[in-house]
Amino acid sequence: MSSTPPVDPPVLSATVLCIEDDPLGMTLVEAMLAAHPGVRLLKAVNGRDGVDLARRQRPDLVLLDMRLPDTSGLEVVRALSESISRDGLRIVLLTGEDFSIDVVKAMSLGAHEYWPKPLNSTRVMTDLRRVLGDAGAARRDHGAS
Repeated sequence: MSSTPPVDPPVLSATVLCIEDDPLGMTLVEAMLAAHPGVRLLKAVNGRDGVDLARRQRPDLVLLDMRLPDTSGLEVVRALSESISRDGLRIVLLTGEDFSIDVVKAMSLGAHEYWPKPLNSTRVMTDLRRVLGDAGAARRDHGAS
């Protein structure tokens, strides 16, 4: 009886922008993404810098804290709505609150999904692969690189 060797999942290769003002939250995201050496992490600690970085660097995925010191996550989604529709940018909302009206509004503007805080490393690792796969498909559909 022949056994087939296990197949490793494909290596993730992507750019992820994390917009998070809490140093502990950022460190946690950084530690989780360190398990994927093909993932390049960009970091912003406020909404204005995050929007600027997203427009300049065109990441595959944005992990967005809904509560930022200078603006709301909802305003960041609004500012990036053109990139969402034109380029297939994927935004995952990070929130410590229960499902709120701001999350609903952000999702209606094109945010892909939300992950509750505190982040669970098992869920992040599982969902990250799926969301990045979705992002790659969306970018191909939009003709982006």
